[in-house]
Amino acid sequence: MLVLVFALLLVVTFAIVMIVLRPTVKEKDIQGRLESIERGAEGEIATEDTPDIVKRANLSDIPLLEVMLRRIAPARRLQGYLTQADLDWSVGRVAAGTVFLFVVVAFGLGFFIPNLVIQFLGGAAAAAGIYIFIFAKRNMRFNRFNELLPEAIDLLTRALRAGHSINAAIEMVSREIPDPVGTEFRRTFEEQNFGLPMREAMTNLASRIPIADLQFLVTAILVQKETGGNLVEILEKTANVLRERLRLKGQLAIYTAQGRLTGWILAGLPFFLFIGLNIVNPDYGRILVNDAFGRTLIYTGLILMAIGGYIIRKIVDVKV
Repeated sequence: MLVLVFALLLVVTFAIVMIVLRPTVKEKDIQGRLESIERGAEGEIATEDTPDIVKRANLSDIPLLEVMLRRIAPARRLQGYLTQADLDWSVGRVAAGTVFLFVVVAFGLGFFIPNLVIQFLGGAAAAAGIYIFIFAKRNMRFNRFNELLPEAIDLLTRALRAGHSINAAIEMVSREIPDPVGTEFRRTFEEQNFGLPMREAMTNLASRIPIADLQFLVTAILVQKETGGNLVEILEKTANVLRERLRLKGQLAIYTAQGRLTGWILAGLPFFLFIGLNIVNPDYGRILVNDAFGRTLIYTGLILMAIGGYIIRKIVDVKV
């Protein structure tokens, strides 16, 4: 218990220090402009650590922690996920929030369930909620991108048929199509204006939004740039393929709705029943937690539920 109290105080102190020492919005803007000017003067274009030539995302507001996180590959990948989810978070804040939630929830469970394993699992589940939110928002943004992409391709086709260049057509998409398609195409257009070749700008777009539908579009444009051909006709066929994929995905979502709903009910019902019974009679489930055999049953049930949820997900997750 003393260890948890010490860890809680440590996390709270660390969070207060981060909030006090973090730079203001004006300081961030100035620093970002200075970094972009410096990279432009040095002729730096794009590397693994600097994914685009417009700005460089900081992994932490603390310089020392920034240097440490830059050397950790999972931290760089997490920053990429945050960018794809369009979240204005840093890896340092996510790490601090993870530790804070883990300690607070584990410490709070200690008052109700004096078992270290259950406290650890509860804290881990609470900490994992941050990453579940990040990936859920990332998937929602990708799904929205998929819905708007055929409309963007139609606009590209009309612009090319009217005589505009591919670069001007991309700029039109960035202005006319809502986010997230407009935002990502705007970044691609700006990269080309800064001197990045078409191939690298389109490759950066595909890496920022790693979805199959966009890969089709990028591949079609790059192949046409290298081998020639009627780009308008290629884009029209690509748009038709994407619309058919969206229609098929919608039908599959309807057909698998019952299986997904069944999975959620089966996964949540034991927890709701356990909480409800303990509210009515607090002594009802105490023996299950305090007894060694009861804890073994809890661990076994959680493992079997995880396996069952995975099987149900594989059944209803039909690839298109």
